[in-house]
Amino acid sequence: MKLLRRGWEWVLDYAYVAYWQVRGFIFRGDAERQLTGERAPVILLPGIYEPWQFMHPIANHLHSQGHPVHAVTALGYNRGTVPAMADLVSQYLVERNLHDIVLVAHSKGGLIGKYVMTLPDSAQRVHQLIAVNSPFSGSIYAMFALIPSLRAFSPRNRTLNALRANLAVNSRITSIYGTFDPHIPGGSELIGATNIQLDAMGHFKILGDSRLLDAIDGAITAHEPSAAE
Repeated sequence: MKLLRRGWEWVLDYAYVAYWQVRGFIFRGDAERQLTGERAPVILLPGIYEPWQFMHPIANHLHSQGHPVHAVTALGYNRGTVPAMADLVSQYLVERNLHDIVLVAHSKGGLIGKYVMTLPDSAQRVHQLIAVNSPFSGSIYAMFALIPSLRAFSPRNRTLNALRANLAVNSRITSIYGTFDPHIPGGSELIGATNIQLDAMGHFKILGDSRLLDAIDGAITAHEPSAAE
C-alpha cells in the first residue's frame, strides 16, 4: 500500500507540473504587477526548468499578505549554474536597491538563494531564505543524470559541497519539505536552519498546498524584527 500511495503521489506531482508549466506558457503574466506592499519585499527563486510563473500560488498569497513580490525574469527557465543564476539575482537586488529581502525558493532556487547570501554585493541585503524541497545535500539520482544541469545536483558537486560546508548563514534559512520527495530521497534537512516537515508528499505540488503557505507566513513572522525583539 505504501508503494502504491507513493506511486500515486508521483503521478499527481507530475500532473501539477504539467498544469503549471502549460499555464505559465500560455498566461505569461506581468512580473511587475505585484510590486506593491508595505511589508518585506520577496524575491521568487524557482527550481530548474521552472519559470517564475511556476510559483504563482505562493506569489499571489504573499502579495495578498502585503509583500511586494519580485520575479527575476532574467533567470528564464533557470538552466544555468547556481553561481551564474545567483549573480543574476544579486545584480537585480543591487539595481533595484532592495534591502531586508525575503528569498522564497523552490528546489534549485534554495541553492541559488544560499549562494546569494554569500556574495559581497547581496549578502547584507538578504534578511532570510525560505526554501521548499531544496537539495541542500544533493540527490543521489543526479549522479546518473546525462544532462549537466541535472548532474550538478550530485552530492559530489563542488559548488554544492562548498555551500553545504558554509554554515554561517544557515540560521537565517528555513527549510520546508514533505514526508516524501521522489527527487530528493535524502530529504532537505539543513544543519543549523529551521527545519519544518509538512505532512505532504511530492516535489512540486507542495507549492499549491495551503499548509505550505501557512508555514511560509510563520517563517516570515518569526524572523520579523518585532518578533525577534
